[in-house]
Amino acid sequence: MFEDFKEFNIPTTNDVTIHGIQSNSSNGPPLLLLHGFPQTHHIWHKITPSLISHFTVIALDLRGYGKSSKPPSSAKENHKPYSKSVMAADCVAVMSSLGFEKFSICSHDRGARVAHKLCADFPEKVEKVMFLDIAPTLAMFEATDMNLANKYFHWFFMLQPEPFPEELMYRNVDLFSQRFFGGGYSAGGAFFEKEEMGEYMKLFEEMECVHGMCEDYRAAATIDLEEARKDKEERKKVKCPVRVLVGGKGVVAKMDYLGMWREVCEGGVSGDVVDSGHYIPEEVPDVLLKNIMDFFV
Repeated sequence: MFEDFKEFNIPTTNDVTIHGIQSNSSNGPPLLLLHGFPQTHHIWHKITPSLISHFTVIALDLRGYGKSSKPPSSAKENHKPYSKSVMAADCVAVMSSLGFEKFSICSHDRGARVAHKLCADFPEKVEKVMFLDIAPTLAMFEATDMNLANKYFHWFFMLQPEPFPEELMYRNVDLFSQRFFGGGYSAGGAFFEKEEMGEYMKLFEEMECVHGMCEDYRAAATIDLEEARKDKEERKKVKCPVRVLVGGKGVVAKMDYLGMWREVCEGGVSGDVVDSGHYIPEEVPDVLLKNIMDFFV
């Protein structure tokens, strides 16, 4: 699936190693790809063959996902190991280890939330950033109504105290996967290929991974909101150019997503609604590729 890439495992802290892939060729500036839930770096497989002609491509498995470490975490430490600030620091450490002190980012879902915090905490590192199918976390929580709570039920399910959501997900993998990969989020799911689906299903075979994914969401509703409010008070914003794509069949497209992003950005923010559900990299890869080329090149 990634024939023109090499794998790496890079320690970022004493107890965390991040797994990822880097293109064998260095044909342009570094572009970091960050996946979402419940996925891995495999979400990018439809666009990486074209990207490597123009970029040095790096794709990670976020901590808690795929082959990256799943460090312990709990409410006792306010879920800090899965805060987006800590996950962003992982990304910076990986890129620095690979020799890239400045780079651009294309990010989806949870990865886009990590990318947002990375841009805020390390503005000198990011040339440009693209966010796929999200609005800022704090803004989305503050705008939550019955419709969003229904469509994004997993936000509120997964933040429940352990081990309740972990046990239900771990013991009902087929039911859970059908809801995410065959239901409303995917607009049908026919675009998922067998090999990538196998990678995604592995996430639910390991309790440490299921716990890590839940901690990602618990952090989003606790420490991430605290840090976002502090950033807002200190006017700590995204400084680089921003491009936002949202799926027209999803929830974010019906929100003032560009207005929400402009509230937390200093530079220019452009965006568009594309004809897809949530999984833009796999549903409409050609559309995403065009936007990447137009924005980053």
